[in-house]
Amino acid sequence: MNLPATRAQPTLAQRVFHALADGAVHSGEQLAAEQAVSRSAIWKAVGVLQTLGVTIEAAPHRGYRLASPATPLAAERILERLSPAVRARVREADVAWALGSTNDALLARSPPPVGQVDFLAAEYQTAGRGRRARPWFAPPGGALCLSLGWSFAALPPGAAALSLAVGVCALRALATFGPLPVGLKWPNDLVAQGRKLGGILIELRGESAGPAFIVIGLGVNCALGAALTQQVRAAGTEPTDLATLGLAPCDRNRLAAALIDEIVGGVLEFAHSGLAPFAAAWGAADALAGQVVTVTTPSAEYVGHARGIDADGALCVQGIQGLQRFNSGEVSVRVQA
Repeated sequence: MNLPATRAQPTLAQRVFHALADGAVHSGEQLAAEQAVSRSAIWKAVGVLQTLGVTIEAAPHRGYRLASPATPLAAERILERLSPAVRARVREADVAWALGSTNDALLARSPPPVGQVDFLAAEYQTAGRGRRARPWFAPPGGALCLSLGWSFAALPPGAAALSLAVGVCALRALATFGPLPVGLKWPNDLVAQGRKLGGILIELRGESAGPAFIVIGLGVNCALGAALTQQVRAAGTEPTDLATLGLAPCDRNRLAAALIDEIVGGVLEFAHSGLAPFAAAWGAADALAGQVVTVTTPSAEYVGHARGIDADGALCVQGIQGLQRFNSGEVSVRVQA
């Protein structure tokens, strides 16, 4: 297992974020002395963090504090929380302060050997995205942006359903923190109380025959704050976060480790047995089950009652045209009059 041999020197904004992560009040004078810079430089660094979406409260004559304490991400802290069996499979482990996209960064690297895994997390993404290239908003400390790189000797049959298996793995990881009202919305969303908690984005680099390199990206909202929640809502998604669900503060290193443990085990099981071992758990967490939904495809819209998934992971919808199966499409719950 390798940690990066060299790392970029942390910016002042990054160092200030780490200093404020405990949620206590820190005076500008104290921060300036600790960082060996002027109080004006601290003020500017706080402004940079606020621009990135970090909610920082400033009290005159007292100092600055994070509205929600945060656990800064650290590759070493994630590794030490992994199970020994999964830690032995890690080839590269890395955490970045800012990246365009953790998925893109891993896709640009050489694939790990079959049976090994790379992971990369970032505090902030400038080009994070979800389905259909929608932007994914994640402020430093407020979300977990995590990607895993994995190589199959050959792409497993039914690989299109892998995102459903990963969704079940994500629920299992979250369950280690206690009972949370989290469900799964086909094909790749984590939802709670009708709002989006997180998402899964799987990307493939390889041929139809031979080795296949996949990158599994996950974004989980931990503590977005009011301003960013409004920004996400304005972009067309109703969000929620772990803080709203009662998990605050969230140790994001522990969360990352739990996700990696579950996903590595899940990918191995999927390669051997496909979707079948995950189907019952997925059905129990199906947030669309029985609801009237609209499925939008490039050619048409279809309205009907959601009836779960089939053995291949396709969404089943019962409507006036009979039972239809969808391997892709945009799904929304239809508002009843």
